[in-house]
Amino acid sequence: MKNKQDADVIISGGGPVGMGLAIELGQRGITVLVIEKHPTPQRVPKGQNLTQRTMEHFRAWGAESELRAARTVPANFGIGGLTSYGTLLGDYHYDWMKRELVHSYYSADNERLPQYATEDVLRARATSLDSVTLLSGKEVRDVREEDEGVNVTVRDRASGTDSVFRAAYAVGADGSRSAVREAAGLTQTVFDHDRLMVLLVFQSNTLHRALLDKHPGKSFFNVLHPDLQGYWMFFGRVDLEGEFFFHAPVPAGADPEAFDFQEYIERAVGQSIDMDIRHRGFWDCRVAIADSYGSGRTFIAGDAAHNHPPYGGYGINTGFEDARNLGWKLSARLKGWGGPELLTSYDAERRPVFWSTAKDFIEKSIETDRDFLATYDPATNRAEFEAVWSARAHGAVNEVGDFQPNYRGSRVVAGLRDGTANAKGAHSFTARAGYHLAPRALPEGGTTHDRLGTGFSLIALGQSNAAARFANEAARLNIPLTVIESAAPGTGDETADYAATLILVRPDQFVAWAGDTLSDDFDATGILKLAVGA
Repeated sequence: MKNKQDADVIISGGGPVGMGLAIELGQRGITVLVIEKHPTPQRVPKGQNLTQRTMEHFRAWGAESELRAARTVPANFGIGGLTSYGTLLGDYHYDWMKRELVHSYYSADNERLPQYATEDVLRARATSLDSVTLLSGKEVRDVREEDEGVNVTVRDRASGTDSVFRAAYAVGADGSRSAVREAAGLTQTVFDHDRLMVLLVFQSNTLHRALLDKHPGKSFFNVLHPDLQGYWMFFGRVDLEGEFFFHAPVPAGADPEAFDFQEYIERAVGQSIDMDIRHRGFWDCRVAIADSYGSGRTFIAGDAAHNHPPYGGYGINTGFEDARNLGWKLSARLKGWGGPELLTSYDAERRPVFWSTAKDFIEKSIETDRDFLATYDPATNRAEFEAVWSARAHGAVNEVGDFQPNYRGSRVVAGLRDGTANAKGAHSFTARAGYHLAPRALPEGGTTHDRLGTGFSLIALGQSNAAARFANEAARLNIPLTVIESAAPGTGDETADYAATLILVRPDQFVAWAGDTLSDDFDATGILKLAVGA
């Protein structure tokens, strides 16, 4: 650019995804300017369920212990979920989203706390980095690209004055009405469910005590009711002092401003409760996905790239994975070791995963629940209903294990370049190109995850010669590589589960390539160049 840059990357939006991306970049020495319109996080308790995979991000961002300390429900109280039929306190219910079933495939436990508490931790961590600057009370109005960078117009919300900041790249993490997405001309495909939804935050000591008696140790609950045709009435604990949030469709034809929400919630609960409403908001139930996650030097992430009903805890976790994927790739390009295909792989990997998440999990669950509610009724055929209800309980367990976002078919992982990335797949300890690496214990102590570097990592099990070849080529290509050498797997060694003795792991803990031998056609140089988009 002709003029001096204010930062390497400008991020519009200082919510969880924007701050996660700022940390990912800032820890790599990339200068970041974050533009955020709110001076402090908005105190609405949404986006509470954080998966094991998300907690791996917080570990990598140096903020795991701070996040766990910020939880609003004590550690000895459960953070699991429950699905009930008819009413929250009714006779039919089963455990839901039992994330502990996939615990061994990740290096961190899942967590649950209000999004504003998560944002507090992220802001503190980001602003502790010298390379990250947060400007609050301002919002991005426009982004214009030049040959070597972007000009970002920023408006001060108090004075109304505009300033222009310059960077090599711009990222919109500025929500479903993203100004960056609009400025970049990135269109959306929208699937409208034609439902107005309400989000309430309320205090109820009656409900608090009733749930302690009926469902101790549970923190979030979805109620299936025939009248709602598959859409949920969802309750979530904010703390153990009687604060809850609730979202559900507003009945068709109802005036949302005059509607009796206390009666609506009492019907969902199954009894009268005391209730003090502290927040009321409305949103349209829809699925939207940008037709591209980037153009030139401008990218989008989180709700700016994809938006869906808050079912299943996918939203905030999907956004964090966007940040992790895009962050190391932007850093690689800025530092000169990332190839020309690397940034295009962000869209090619992340967009199909969200599409699959929306279609194969979120919308499928709405359709499945709609069919179930229309077909089975305990009042007319109790035995038939109870048999199917029991089968659903088993299926709810399987859903957690079936959600395994992957990048198979990506142009920067080994294998067929067929673009078949999605969110479905069984968890496995086998090291598979395009899949998340599961941690395995090393014979000398610790796990493979404990020794992964911040750049690429090579796990070499009894492969000293190959490890040396990778290290030499990575140095020649200026690719940051941590070599993890260990003995060839013996009887009982967990590393045998990988079914490979050479595993190249990306900075986001996904496998780029796995095998046992190198060849003249696909040697260390070729594998490394493939992995960095060169």
